[in-house]
Amino acid sequence: MNVLFLTLSRISDIKERGIYTDLMREFVRHGHTVYIVAPAERRFHQPTEMLDGGNVKILRVWTFNIQKTNLIEKGIGTLLLEYQYQKAIQKYWRNVEFGLVLYSTPPITFNKVIAALKKKDAKTYLLLKDIFPQNAVDLGMFSKGGLLYRMFRKKEERLYQLSDYIGCMSPANVDYILRHNREVDIHRVEVCPNSIELCKAEEQAYPKETLLQKLNIPTDKILFIYGGNLGRPQGIDFLIEVLAANEKRNDSFFIIVGSGTEFMKIKLWFDTNAPHNACLLSSLPKQEYDSLVRVCDIGLIFLDRRFTIPNFPSRLLSYLENRMPVLMATDKNTDIGEIAKINGFGLWTESGNIETYMEMVDFMAADRERIKIMGENGYSYLEANYTVNCSYDIIMEHFE
Repeated sequence: MNVLFLTLSRISDIKERGIYTDLMREFVRHGHTVYIVAPAERRFHQPTEMLDGGNVKILRVWTFNIQKTNLIEKGIGTLLLEYQYQKAIQKYWRNVEFGLVLYSTPPITFNKVIAALKKKDAKTYLLLKDIFPQNAVDLGMFSKGGLLYRMFRKKEERLYQLSDYIGCMSPANVDYILRHNREVDIHRVEVCPNSIELCKAEEQAYPKETLLQKLNIPTDKILFIYGGNLGRPQGIDFLIEVLAANEKRNDSFFIIVGSGTEFMKIKLWFDTNAPHNACLLSSLPKQEYDSLVRVCDIGLIFLDRRFTIPNFPSRLLSYLENRMPVLMATDKNTDIGEIAKINGFGLWTESGNIETYMEMVDFMAADRERIKIMGENGYSYLEANYTVNCSYDIIMEHFE
């Protein structure tokens, strides 16, 4: 079957690791031909082009900058995506018959592309990774009664209408979609979680002590690591509060690796306070970052407490794959903390609750054997629930 995947992720090679490339490789392993449409944002100075790899074809479409840019360009670029993608598909793959069209949110602006492909009898499956525009309302980006909200809400409703099936990241996401979109048939919505392809343990590129010394990280403390986006959704103010509170301890060290719109805010705190129990790294070579994650003890997840939508960050998978328990501070609406607690691989508190959070740090740091047991619990849960073969089976059950 010909499978078309529409995404905002920058994909140049299906061999890259990631929740989408891993899933696409799973489709290829089952004999499907995969067609991927991805953006080539203008900052990369690349024209629209098609890369033909036989059973994997990648169409990179020139777009405006839609990530790591100002809100005006991001908004215009996002609205133009469906026209640019549709034009490119018509040019390069006009005569291809697609049996399945997969697409993820963000964005919610692929409606015209999806509608056109449905007319050609393609089945459509939405991988719901983001609930917009409500997430923007939660963070105060615009009001619920405003023009922008109403415009994007109509696009969101139309997207759900066009989707034959909607795969959500967790049970709380399913409940949210059905509760706030009464017109959506309950039988079209299911859990299809973030997932990865499990890889054999890679040989460490750097000995643990050599790597930690190179990065000025102590070798005799419990290492907590946060890797990923440092933006408004992460609730950076509470992260900074945690780092400040941790300065009173002598057995725990926090490593923050990432970039994003709030990076300078957290960097200013580091520059001003010169903490001895934390470090901030803007970027690392991938091999070095992967090696760093493997020598850390506990993974961190932060989300802004204002969220009313149940986010489920994909960075959880990396922590579980590396057999790390997870410490979480999020809003009350996501079920990521409940899932972690019930299955014995993590602890949770509401973001902003510094007293409980530091009690969890103390609990984790007090017993290395406990850390190991919880890490193994997480890896077992990952194997059973969050691998791409699980996601593939969920999707293809509707098409076989």
